[in-house]
Amino acid sequence: MKYPVTLDALEVLDAIARKGSFAAAAADLFKVPSAVSYTVQKLEQDLEIVLFRKQGRKSVLTEAGKVMLEQGRELLEASQRLAVAAKKTHHGWEPVLNIAIDSILSFDFIYPVLAQFYEIHPDIEINLFEEVLGGAHESIRVGRADLVVGAGLDPVLGAGLRYQVLREIEWIFAVAPEHPLTREPLPLTTAAIEQYRFIAGKDTSRNQAPQSRRMLSKRPALGVPSITEKVRAQSLGLGVGFLPAHRIQHELEQGLLIALPVAGVQTLETIHMAWKTGNKGKVLHWFIEQLGKLHF
Repeated sequence: MKYPVTLDALEVLDAIARKGSFAAAAADLFKVPSAVSYTVQKLEQDLEIVLFRKQGRKSVLTEAGKVMLEQGRELLEASQRLAVAAKKTHHGWEPVLNIAIDSILSFDFIYPVLAQFYEIHPDIEINLFEEVLGGAHESIRVGRADLVVGAGLDPVLGAGLRYQVLREIEWIFAVAPEHPLTREPLPLTTAAIEQYRFIAGKDTSRNQAPQSRRMLSKRPALGVPSITEKVRAQSLGLGVGFLPAHRIQHELEQGLLIALPVAGVQTLETIHMAWKTGNKGKVLHWFIEQLGKLHF
């Protein structure tokens, strides 16, 4: 199939629009004026449209020309990105990296690392997204993510995955200040807690049964999409539940949440960074190295 709109033609169109004349565009592109004129005439002939009209000494785009230029510039930019991506891939720098961050962590830690990365490789696409509970491990196993940060509980080893410990998380049972549980004897018992609604972060797994953690209630839960919303809902008194200690320091200090000890509940959990052992991409391993230096 023959395509009359070539990248060369789009570059000519862009140069004429920027410089205001065929002669100036020719000089900008290091072409002779006749070559620029021929390119425009050929494009107009093939498409059966008029791209430029004369306005004094300047060449001005017609409405059809404006459409061609606007979308043509997008194609030119895309072709440049394609060339950069192909070159980087040839040298082992993958053009796209997908990073899943478990909802246990806020995204604050990643932005300074991204800023540092973009100073070196501004043309590589990085995608960040949040996973909850089993969704974190699933994202790396099925390939939604190249790297997962903050995956909790004991990982299933021996599945072609590499895990690196990040830190230990303390889970705190927290309620709003006026909640009836604040008037119960401490430590709280399961019998006392199970009468009240729990707030639950909804598992983002797509290919496996959803999981739940530390759910001690007999009542239907209020499901929310993230730890951030779980903190907010519990602060408003909509329910109770366990929250990562490092995510609620402000709420505890301001009296928006009250921490209550619970008898017989494991409150410590180790979180990990995980990736596929077969992934040798330089972008992935740059992030692994930099994130490994952080104190989460």
